[in-house]
Amino acid sequence: MIDTSQLRLLPWRSPEGKPCYLSTSDPNSRISRLADETEEEQIECGNVVLEGAQEVLADQVATEVALRFALTQAVLSLRDVLLIAHSRGQRLPDPEVH
Repeated sequence: MIDTSQLRLLPWRSPEGKPCYLSTSDPNSRISRLADETEEEQIECGNVVLEGAQEVLADQVATEVALRFALTQAVLSLRDVLLIAHSRGQRLPDPEVH
């Protein structure tokens, strides 16, 4: 089993749905920058999905299809944002070391 504690968890999954990791100490490497850009896009998408879901929830005559679509998109965005939070949390410096 691979020790992933020193690897960066990337904001996407493999075609099989498994987590992807990056082994580099260079935060400016091509893949690191791509991961940063992808995280920002996913966060922005989450903001858009949140706004849309709030609109659907506020609509008293929203159909079941609209509610299910809004919930599905919200779940997908939440999954992405939680992955980003976990990845960024892993990259924080250990407070006990400093």
